[in-house]
Amino acid sequence: MSLDGSVDRRKQPQTPVAGNGNGNVNGVVEDEKLRLGRHPNENHKPESYEDLKLDFSPLLFSSLEQYLPSNMLNLSRDLKLQYMRHILLRYSPEGERTRVQRHREYRKKIISNYQPLHRELYTMNAANFFVPSFLKAINENAKESFRSIMTEPSPGVYTFEMLQPHFCELLVSEVENFERWVHETKFRIMRPNTMNKYGAVLDDFGLETMLDKLMEDFICSISRVFFPEVGGSTLDSHHGFVVEYGMDRDVELGFHVDDSEVTLNVCLGKQFSGGELFFRGVRCDNHVHSGTQQEEILDYSHVPGRAVLHRGRHRHGARATTSGRRVNLLLWCRSSIFRELKKYQKEFSSWCGECQREKKERQRLAVGATKLELLNRLQKSAS
Repeated sequence: MSLDGSVDRRKQPQTPVAGNGNGNVNGVVEDEKLRLGRHPNENHKPESYEDLKLDFSPLLFSSLEQYLPSNMLNLSRDLKLQYMRHILLRYSPEGERTRVQRHREYRKKIISNYQPLHRELYTMNAANFFVPSFLKAINENAKESFRSIMTEPSPGVYTFEMLQPHFCELLVSEVENFERWVHETKFRIMRPNTMNKYGAVLDDFGLETMLDKLMEDFICSISRVFFPEVGGSTLDSHHGFVVEYGMDRDVELGFHVDDSEVTLNVCLGKQFSGGELFFRGVRCDNHVHSGTQQEEILDYSHVPGRAVLHRGRHRHGARATTSGRRVNLLLWCRSSIFRELKKYQKEFSSWCGECQREKKERQRLAVGATKLELLNRLQKSAS
């Protein structure tokens, strides 16, 4: 599925995804040879691009710079910028950039007319937003600290207490206020994605900066520890939204994967029954329709304030909310670097469950063939 309002759109006709030139660079390299390194140059301090008017986020260029070929790191900022820009332009075609620009104008129109109800939500205030145990783990910034607040009911699915009840109430109230404004002004808004008919994109009415801080200062700390193989250490953009479930809202959500590298899902309330998440294993594009192994099956019941963190490619869905109303905060965290590097990979055994099984089967067959060859040699020697 395509994602309204997102920077990256990947249409895959048979894959349920909730989502949204040639030449040279000043003589640096031909376009078809433009590549990023697989690993960052961690000793290199990237330049700042904040002072430039760019068609992509300045933070994105600073993040990409560490992945440039080593012989480019000491070139001028302009040359590095052109090299990275050519890669990004190849990744994001002109039609997509035009759509993004139109969405910026759409967002600007909303923000200039909508009056927030709870302005304290629009600036990150960790002490008022998060529970103490979560803040303590973030401040200690160690795998052991993160593990101490988490449960892992299934491999790669982590749950932990995160949001204070008052913050959940304020955010739900803010979304309700925004929806009243939309109804009263008859303003046509984009819904979170093509699979949800109810809910709102938080970035569109002013919460983008706060959610950027949430991703950069909090989620990145965890994802670089638990999801490094899918770009967890290079998250550089997000799509933040709220979804609503109930008998008069979306009732359930079909089986799908997210348009993200890492997904944060936090229940905000209110009173409800049903609505369990069900997970069925992590898959790459080639294996998204493959079968599920017994150990990959997980059903999870939402608890207000409690977060679920998982890979975007972890197949999942939501069962019917049978009574009441359930509201959830979703933050799809993305890594442009991971998406670029993924183009040059043929298999993903570091994170795709089916790729892992195929690799083990190839290894088993190879070992079997080697044993058979040795046995044949021994028999020939004996004869």
